[in-house]
Amino acid sequence: MGRSFESVRMGAKDVADRWLKARRAMKAEDQVYAVKLAGMAKKHCSEAFYAFDDPLEAAVFSVLVEMMKEIKELEVRKNTESLRANLDRSVER
Repeated sequence: MGRSFESVRMGAKDVADRWLKARRAMKAEDQVYAVKLAGMAKKHCSEAFYAFDDPLEAAVFSVLVEMMKEIKELEVRKNTESLRANLDRSVER
């Protein structure tokens, strides 16, 4: 016998699919971000399945985790570029 309710994982996937559907109403230049958000929402659905009861909460949590990872990556890249620039300046002297 099947489930009588939707799992959080399936619900989060449905949220992401609705976000993909909604992108069609957006400006062309913004549609790429909707696709990215939907992908982020799906990325951690399996892990979030164990932590949340609400599919929307699981999807938003997934997106936030991915955004934090991207912010960290940008910070590391910025710091690396800054160190290289400082090194280049000190070598020139």
